[in-house]
Amino acid sequence: MIRVGVMGACGRMGREICRTVVDDPELELVAAFDREYQGMEIGALIGRPVEGVLVETNLEKLLAETEVDVMIDFTVADAMRANVPQVLKKGIAVVTGTTGLSAEERAEMGKLAEENNTSMFHAANYAIGAVLMMKFAAEAAKYMPHVEVIELHHDKKLDAPSGTAVTTLAKIAENRTAFKQGMADEYEKIEGARGGEYEGMRVHSVRLPGFVASQEVIFGGLGQTLTIRHDSLSRESFMPGIALAAKKVRSWTGLVEDLENIL
Repeated sequence: MIRVGVMGACGRMGREICRTVVDDPELELVAAFDREYQGMEIGALIGRPVEGVLVETNLEKLLAETEVDVMIDFTVADAMRANVPQVLKKGIAVVTGTTGLSAEERAEMGKLAEENNTSMFHAANYAIGAVLMMKFAAEAAKYMPHVEVIELHHDKKLDAPSGTAVTTLAKIAENRTAFKQGMADEYEKIEGARGGEYEGMRVHSVRLPGFVASQEVIFGGLGQTLTIRHDSLSRESFMPGIALAAKKVRSWTGLVEDLENIL
């Protein structure tokens, strides 16, 4: 059994992760960390029979008193910056889907993991379909280099564009020579109407209640368009990937990124 702790355990994503850990015969939920609900039984929050696991708001205390093999982090960038280094310094492996950190910041955490003989895994998206969407988009860019990305998330998401969109653009850029799309003298009547820019490609972020996580990549060519779209209809879509990462993360030292690299 792999002893798992969850940071951000009381949020919507955190609760779903806790349920997944409890339901998986290879994983054991031993710790729940959050900024609120101090002392509450996590089982009462997730609707599962979990004995003896209380929500802890003091990470230092939790790490001192609980034996954890893998800590799963789905919080926000500032919390990750503060908390993940503490976990890595204890020699505990980390699986994270938190976005908003730069590649340099993640690399620094990976170096910290190496220094403490432990490991870290990061992915912007843990849904298998999203991995395929990015793979197909990168392949299509070889033949249709005119492309824009539209990502759609719930209105509680803080960062824009999403980590998935940034990763998608980076993967496309590997197969596409950078150039500025659209008319050279185009202008915006409303600032931001053309979205953000990444190596000449445009990216647009939608934030509305009702969405979980969706993204479409639209390619334009002579007399045709191609749209590649993925929709996560519930947070359950991310759970198989998260569970897989929790089981595999201790098999290396340092940082590994992107789900396709552990499938």
